[in-house]
Amino acid sequence: MEGREEHIRNRDTICAIATPPGVGGVGIIRISGPLSSTIAGQILDVRVTARKAHFSRFLDQHGRTIDSGIALYFVAPESFTGEDTLELQAHGGPQILQMLISRILDLGARSARPGEFSERAFLNNKLDLIQAEAIADLIGSATGAAARAAQRSLEGVFSERIIELQKQLISTRVFIEAALDFSEEEIDFITDSDTSKRLDQAQHCVRQLIKDARQGRILRDGITIAIIGPPNAGKSSLLNALAGVDTAIVTDIPGTTRDVLRETISIDGLPVHIADTAGIRESRDVIEAEGIRRARATMLKSDLVLLVLDLQAGQEKTCKQIEESMPEIPFIRVWNKVDISQRRRQDDSGNVNISAKTGEGIDPLKCAIRDIAGLDSGYDGGFSARTRHLDALRRTGKHLETGIHQLVDNNAPELLAEELRLAHKVLGEITGEFLPDDLLAAIFSSFCIGK
Repeated sequence: MEGREEHIRNRDTICAIATPPGVGGVGIIRISGPLSSTIAGQILDVRVTARKAHFSRFLDQHGRTIDSGIALYFVAPESFTGEDTLELQAHGGPQILQMLISRILDLGARSARPGEFSERAFLNNKLDLIQAEAIADLIGSATGAAARAAQRSLEGVFSERIIELQKQLISTRVFIEAALDFSEEEIDFITDSDTSKRLDQAQHCVRQLIKDARQGRILRDGITIAIIGPPNAGKSSLLNALAGVDTAIVTDIPGTTRDVLRETISIDGLPVHIADTAGIRESRDVIEAEGIRRARATMLKSDLVLLVLDLQAGQEKTCKQIEESMPEIPFIRVWNKVDISQRRRQDDSGNVNISAKTGEGIDPLKCAIRDIAGLDSGYDGGFSARTRHLDALRRTGKHLETGIHQLVDNNAPELLAEELRLAHKVLGEITGEFLPDDLLAAIFSSFCIGK
């Protein structure tokens, strides 16, 4: 991303309605930029003082009253955007607000792009990119837990952890590059226990950040669940039971599900994206084999796996085989058909007994999903995160792994130092320190226009 100074030169004045469309008691218009003071002098019948609320009439070009309400004026840099800012709180009628916007446009402002107020706050160093994104996440929160996580990101919790990791990487890089000046002792000095401790600590921080960011991303976007298991264990019946509709075809014939069936439900406001997959077994049927391949691919992209097993069939061996082939993704063993079986598994964090046919055990299963998604914990200490954050953290981890490999296997500390530099730069993408302009524009374009 080019320097922020380049973005803020010759800045024009923008305006937008900041309240939702429709009729309401109050409608808010935001104005930001160098013409804010001039517009205040033309549209208000009072002289405004910074950071004080003024009751005023809002005037058209002939001095006639369009409406009356509250005016708030903020002088740069003491405002949300870091610029001179004027806020008008009028009555919330669409026609009134449009008349005011037309008047403001006539006075030299232009309509703001989506997210442009937050973008200016970012470019003026009022907040970093994580905090700017957290504003949109807070507004769009579907659950209390998601709102709390977004608020913590807005307060800087996520940013502080990224900055702390960046400091660790810089410190380690400086340590290694200083050692390169001692050519005869170079390798012994760099491979001592202090260096190993520094690198281990950095890797631990990255792993923990990935774990917490993944949880935050789930609270923001919802949880993706793959239903897997052997044929005829009741996977499709479970999908139907969770969805409340007959989405999947259910028969006694093994291998009925050939492709991945998807359904989205809501658990206390949290979007739950469920994929029912083909039964996992050895098959010579070309179509069924492709369905099994897709099942495994779906599992790799999931946040949670529901491993559905038939209580009556005694599938412990099958369970073990499937678990051994699973990636490191949280999973719940769902023991189905309690309505026709005398057997049960002890209900705990890893096992849930259900009957997809009668609905028994579905509520405890939903509670287990809630717990893994972080809805019940309040997610204290957590933060909201996005897919791009997770991607950057994973790339950071790969740079660290590559650097350690270069040091340990190839005795190349200079390559380790380069990987540390690249890891630091990737972390800068998260906070917005290093970010392409097109990606920056894409991020803010998803915001509300008035934000």
